[in-house]
Amino acid sequence: MATPSSGFWSFGAEEGSGDPENPSTARAWCQAAQKFTGGIGTKLCALLYGDAEKPMETGAKEDPGSEEKRPACTCNTKPCSCPKADVNYAFLHSTDLLPACHGEVATMSFLQDVVDILLQYVAKSFDRSTKVIDFHYPNELLQEYNWELADQPQTLEEILLNCRTTLKYAIKTGHPRYFNQLSTGLDMVGLAADWLTSAANTNMFTYEIAPVFVLLEYVTLRKMREMIGWPGGCGDGIFSPGGAISNMYAMLIARFKMFPEVKEKGMAAIPRLVAFTSEHSHFSVKKGAAALGIGTDSVVLIRCDERGKMIPSDLERRILEAKQKGFVPFLVSATAGTTVYGAFDPLIAIADICKKYKIWMHVDAAWGGGLLMSRKHKWKLNGVERANSVTWNPHKMMGVPLQCSALLVREEGLMQSCNQMHASYLFQQDKHYDLSYDTGDKALQCGRHVDVFKLWLMWRAKGTIGFEAQVDKCLELAEYLYNKIKNREGYEMVFDGKPQHTNVCFWYIPPTLRDMEDNEERMNRLMKVAPVIKARMMEYGTTMVSYQPLGDKVNFFRMVISNPAASHQDIDFLIEEIERLGQDL
Repeated sequence: MATPSSGFWSFGAEEGSGDPENPSTARAWCQAAQKFTGGIGTKLCALLYGDAEKPMETGAKEDPGSEEKRPACTCNTKPCSCPKADVNYAFLHSTDLLPACHGEVATMSFLQDVVDILLQYVAKSFDRSTKVIDFHYPNELLQEYNWELADQPQTLEEILLNCRTTLKYAIKTGHPRYFNQLSTGLDMVGLAADWLTSAANTNMFTYEIAPVFVLLEYVTLRKMREMIGWPGGCGDGIFSPGGAISNMYAMLIARFKMFPEVKEKGMAAIPRLVAFTSEHSHFSVKKGAAALGIGTDSVVLIRCDERGKMIPSDLERRILEAKQKGFVPFLVSATAGTTVYGAFDPLIAIADICKKYKIWMHVDAAWGGGLLMSRKHKWKLNGVERANSVTWNPHKMMGVPLQCSALLVREEGLMQSCNQMHASYLFQQDKHYDLSYDTGDKALQCGRHVDVFKLWLMWRAKGTIGFEAQVDKCLELAEYLYNKIKNREGYEMVFDGKPQHTNVCFWYIPPTLRDMEDNEERMNRLMKVAPVIKARMMEYGTTMVSYQPLGDKVNFFRMVISNPAASHQDIDFLIEEIERLGQDL
């Protein structure tokens, strides 16, 4: 078991004063342990120090082993890695942990070791000298370790080894040089909130079993609607398992709004519906149409300009075409921050068209919604307040730990009418509190994870101005990268002009291709450059950045920045690393 001066147990002890035989240290630790762990702390005091140092009022019996001296922690690293000599995990199993009788000591020691593993991983995530990834091919990892599930239980020693191994090969998404996805970074307050919600292990469907969390969701969604621009934060919303589901919610509600009978009678009872979205929009719009029985052929892709923004005139033309064929346009999904280019569709013009033809306007702001936090950049979402629904993923630009995605709806009560099934065994109507706080019947899910607490706690810790500074910093870093490479030898921008979001799209041109004529052979060779550099990045473990083709454009790098830990130094490193790894191609 851990000595009082090690890691988690060093409550109240001064730096370097961790001797468990020191009465003042022991007394301070006991008092703190009782404060934070209650009865378990009292028992641990008795086990560690005997009756002399445990509080007099506990009446606990003396532990016969309490007189034995335990070695003081001499480890100066944080978190502490001193051995827990009194607990031999090689002979313990999960059945020896709480709620096992007398399982408190083993449980607290085991959890301390787990926390130490996690804290070591957190510390390494921010250490630029460590790898972003310790890459191994799938067959190598499968052969090197036994991942199979067995009938017999493993010991806790083996379980801790499993934890270490899993994190050893995990991608450090909080690393300042990880730029691969839209969701990056590791926020300490958000992490703490995630740990807390896992410990609470409750469900979001009723106030009865998640009173505080349900209220926090109510408060947070209202605040997000205020930031969209809906008066007084009016409307409704829900936290869903990601932006794809939020977009599908919007499609579901838009269909119900136009044809409420579809809920009972199905698609056969209504005309053929058509949805519209840009050719640069997220694939989830088509996926939602497939899942809801509308069909992917009923999703019309609208042309974009060279910067990736939907062209309003083409939208109106395609709406008229659909109506002439006898189809019913029911939804336009605009994008505020496209996945690849980071483009913001012209929301005001789109809103005018939707109003003219009485079509539901949805804004997929999964990536760009965070800019509403910034007074400098929120103009890019001008017109979002005219939307009927908005997807906003705080787990992207705002750095909230995965997952945290919200669907906001302007019309209150519509989501409930669309989705409720009146399950009386969960949503009884004769409860003794305000039933409007039972949110489960407006969700597609029954079981729903507590996603709001991470966002709420981070918002409390940072304030809106803290999120604003974080967003502004990331956009400044993107502009820094753009300015560094736009005229640099060996780089070509995918589109002209400063990016609207943190997406910076470019080709790296190796020396052998720089003087080649721009023809099919050059394109074929250039197509292979980004994948090779990316593979080398992963094998060296130095950094990660995404690449992809788009339309007639061959593979290019799509750099995105959403990690507030990133710096100019990391942008410079990325440029140098691309050149180092691609120089010989």
